[in-house]
Formats: sequence, C-alpha cells, structure tokens
Amino acid sequence: MPQYFSPGVYTEEIPSALKPIIGVSTSTACFIGLVPDVINIPFENPNYDPTDTSATAAPAYLTRPFPFRALPADGSSEGKAFQGFQDATKALPGLAADPKRPVSPADPGDKAKVATFLQTRNVITSFKATYPELSDSGAALSDFQKNSDTLKTLVDPANPNHPSEDTKKDATKLAQYQDLKKKVAKFKAVYPDIAEAGVPVLCTTFGDFQRSFGDFSTDGLHVPPGGDLPTDGTGMQNQLAHAVFGFFNNGGTRCYVVRAKDIVGLRDPRTLTPLEAIDEISLIAAPGIVDAIVQDNLVVHCEKMEDRFAILDAPVLDDETEPTKEEILTVGNSDYAALYFPWIWVFDPVTQMMDPEGSGEVLTAPSGHVAGIYARSDNERGVFKAPANEVVRGALDLDHQVSKNVQDGLNPYGINCIRNINNNITVWGARTIGGNANADLMYINVRRTLMFLRKSIDHSTQWIVFEPNDPTLWGKITRDVSLFLKSQWRAGMLFGTTQDQAFYVKCDEETNPPEDRDIGKVTTQIGVAIVRPAEFVIFQIEQWAGPQAE
Repeated sequence: MPQYFSPGVYTEEIPSALKPIIGVSTSTACFIGLVPDVINIPFENPNYDPTDTSATAAPAYLTRPFPFRALPADGSSEGKAFQGFQDATKALPGLAADPKRPVSPADPGDKAKVATFLQTRNVITSFKATYPELSDSGAALSDFQKNSDTLKTLVDPANPNHPSEDTKKDATKLAQYQDLKKKVAKFKAVYPDIAEAGVPVLCTTFGDFQRSFGDFSTDGLHVPPGGDLPTDGTGMQNQLAHAVFGFFNNGGTRCYVVRAKDIVGLRDPRTLTPLEAIDEISLIAAPGIVDAIVQDNLVVHCEKMEDRFAILDAPVLDDETEPTKEEILTVGNSDYAALYFPWIWVFDPVTQMMDPEGSGEVLTAPSGHVAGIYARSDNERGVFKAPANEVVRGALDLDHQVSKNVQDGLNPYGINCIRNINNNITVWGARTIGGNANADLMYINVRRTLMFLRKSIDHSTQWIVFEPNDPTLWGKITRDVSLFLKSQWRAGMLFGTTQDQAFYVKCDEETNPPEDRDIGKVTTQIGVAIVRPAEFVIFQIEQWAGPQAE
C-alpha cells in the first residue's frame, strides 16, 4: 500500500482481481517436406505451334529452375552459350535499322552485314528456346551477383543488414551501399530464393508458400508413393504445394513450412528441433511422406511436446492389395496422432499443362486438406467437435473406394477412412492411431480438447508463480479456472446438464498439505467430462399396430 504524509485527496488504480484464462489457438499447422535446392516450375511456351507435329517441334511448356541460384560455369556448354547470348544481345542493336526494335538489318544491300545480323539474331533466338530461364533473367542475374559481391564489401561483417563504420564515414560509399541494397532487394522480390533448409517459414496465404518454396512443379509430380523416397536428387515439392494449397482451401489460416533438401535431412529428428520454440503450432504433418522413420519422428515429437497433434498419410495401395491394418499402419499406437486413408485425386495445373487433352488430375496425400478441415471445424464449432463428417474441398475422387465392410476392419485400429458419402468426398473417421486400444483417448477431439485445456490454463496462470501460497491464492486459482471451464461447458465442450456434472476444480488444504507448501508446490485438481462424438448412430424401429381399441 502507498504511504501518505500530507493531507489531500489521493486516487489509486486498483488492478482487477479477475485474471481470465484465454483459450489458445488450436489450428496453426506445420508441414514438413522433401524439397531439393532447385526445382523445375513449368510455364507455357509462347512459341509453341500446335500444328507443328515434327520431331523437333517446340514443347507446349518449358521449365525454369526455382530459384535462380547461380550462372552456369564459364567452362560449361551452358556457360559458353550464355556468354555468346550476352555478346549477341549487346551487338544486335548496332546491326539493326532500329536499335530499339532490331527486327531488320541496318544495311539491306550489304550481304555480309545482313548475314552477320541474321547470325547474331539466330544466336539470341536459339538461346532463348534452349535456356529460357537464363535468357529472360540472365542480365539481371549477372548484375545481381555483381551487386551482391560489392555490397558484401560495404556491410558490417557482424551485422550484414547494416553498413560498416567505414561505409558510414564515406558519403560516396554510403550512397553506393543504399543504392545496391535497393537493387538486390528488387531482384530478390522478382526472383526469390528458396527457403533455407530446416528453417520454419510462416505462411498465411498460398502466395507466401510460392515465394519461399515455389509454385506447383514437376518435382515429385509422379513419385511412387509406396513408401520409398526418391533417391535421384529430386524431391516431393509438388506434394507439399498441394498440401499447403489444400490446407488454405479447406479453412486453414496459418501454417509453418519446413523443407529438408535430401532424404538424410528429412529422416533426421533434429529437423524438428526448431519447431519446439514455436509455441502456436498445434498440428504437424509431412504430406505424402509415408516413410516409417519420418512418421515415427513426427509422433515422438508430438508426444514429447504434449501440445501438438500429428496428421499422417497412409501408403498408396495397388489394386491387388487388400486395405488391412498390416498394409496401412507404419507406426505404433499413439493418442497424439491420426492416420488417413486413402489418397485423393485433385486438379493439378502442371499435369494439365503437360497434357492439355487430359483431365489434369493428380494423386495427392490428404494430410494437408485434413489439417485445413481441423482448422475449419475448430473455428466454426470448436476443438471439442470431432473433425469428421466434413467435406474435403478440392478432392475430385478417391484412390480407393472404401466400403462399409472395409472400414469395419480398419476403424477399430484408428485408421480413419475418407469415403464418398452422398456424392461428397468426406472424412469418415475420428480416431487416434490405435483406436480401441487407446481407451479414453481413442477420439481425436478428446485428445485435442485436453491439449487445449492444459495449454490455455498453463499460458494464463503464469502470474501464480512466486505468489504467497495461502488460502487466498487457492481461492483465486479455483475461481479463475472455474470461470474458464464454465465458459467451455456453455460452449458445448463439456458433458452435463449442470456445472457440477461437467467439471470440478479443487485447490485447498487437502491438495496442498504443509509438506508440499514448504517446498513451494501448489496443486490444483481438475476434472472434466469431455463430450464424445456420436460415432454409432442407432435408430431402433419396430412395426407398431397402433393404439388398441378398448
């Protein structure tokens, strides 16, 4: 209390006695993918002639590497061609009648000059057709590399985002630093570099993903998904792209994306270490990766953190293989993970570009779409609502048509099926991996609700630490936690027609005996009756003869 030493009127600001508990977010996802340093992104070829059926005809689409990492080595065939292209580009305006529009020679009567003009123009045309990714940006890339090298000499080695002390003292150098910094930033905005391997990148739109990981591509477009990861230097970028697109399309709003550039990095559990510091992550998936080591790493990570949930993809089965527990499950039982079967068919712009006469459909893993459904269900209803009986937006068909009899053999083990229900591709399962074996935690919404309650209470009660451990503190804890649980009960999270049936909170002398108080412990017991989903809906119908006349 403040002390007063002279007469007067004093006003005091009294802090509120209530410290409300705020519910945490449950819908921020994280996606892990196998993406090499360079991927090929196709684009339409403006010089394509559909009437030209010759063997040398230009393809309907071309590819450019993403990102533009470096110019070809001078001694390579690409390097020599690029040098010739640059020389021809500089020489052509001086040989043309109109330097700004070099389409005709300056001196049509001079055969030698005309021949030089045509040869120079052919060098440029040929290079553009062969190396479109360099012809469109070669000069800009060359300038970028020179600017970057010069900029390195002007920055502070300890803080590359700021000029060095010598640069600050020299007005000419400082102006050069500022000019080069703008030019380098402008180039990176047009030709962004791929995200660094192992570094989580926040994406709030699919455009954010494209800028850091590229658009839909040919990388992993048709990778055999039976469990074997590609070993030819390619990755599964297109699977990751469809997962992130499907996440946002199905209701997701925030996700982090992490890439590993090779199989070793993908299987290394240390790839997940940076995610431990990102508190808001509550869902995690490796779209299209059905490798047992990778999936086990995700589950172990979630069990260790206790505040996030893994969404796994089942392997793709061929037509001759029966969908059984032994063929689908690659990890052990866990109430911190759910698995979905089968994969889904979606529209892919790259497939359509490569085969304009085809359907444009490609097989993709469902985990990204399902993560979006989790977010959609959480936002529309609440985390206590099972993320099932929800339409998969963007899904055109299923890789395997699951019947009721087939699901009868999978559901008890926690294999969640995606089925065609009333002509809608629908998530038709809500169990954690292990199903019946997980007892009270067999349902996804029950596990995620407990995670939500625990994390929300933990975040909002940090003020308790170092407070006097006495009945006053116990009363405040009981009041704040009870108010929070009461609001969740009213929202439909907890079962019971009265508050006493839905939950209890106990923090008193019984839970905090002297021996615990002496070592600084304060213990609160909380019991909650979480609602279970109506998984088996039964209508008992019998024939009735109607009321009998007396």
